[in-house]
Amino acid sequence: MAAGAGDEPLASVAFAGEIIEWRGPAPYLFVPVPDEHVGEIRYAAHQASYGWGVIPVEARIEAVDFTTSLFPRDGTYLLPVKVAVQRAAGVGLGDRVDVLMRMTGGRGC
Repeated sequence: MAAGAGDEPLASVAFAGEIIEWRGPAPYLFVPVPDEHVGEIRYAAHQASYGWGVIPVEARIEAVDFTTSLFPRDGTYLLPVKVAVQRAAGVGLGDRVDVLMRMTGGRGC
């Protein structure tokens, strides 16, 4: 993942998850963050969130790096998977993907 020299992440997590659909902002699909990472993300959110609990992140699915923002939802967070990322990574609804994600405190989306 691209980062500036000396950019130390507030949190960095790796997990596998299934891509789901949610009635949120189209045309996104999402990967829910597993429960075991929620506490670490909430802690980092104290410094990284820029409103409504939204947290900017740098993420990687397959070999595709992208920036976005985590959305708090039902006690966890959802990682949006933009259409461009879906196409570049060759993934879609129902696929299980490996995610690497870091919160740096910068702006996502």
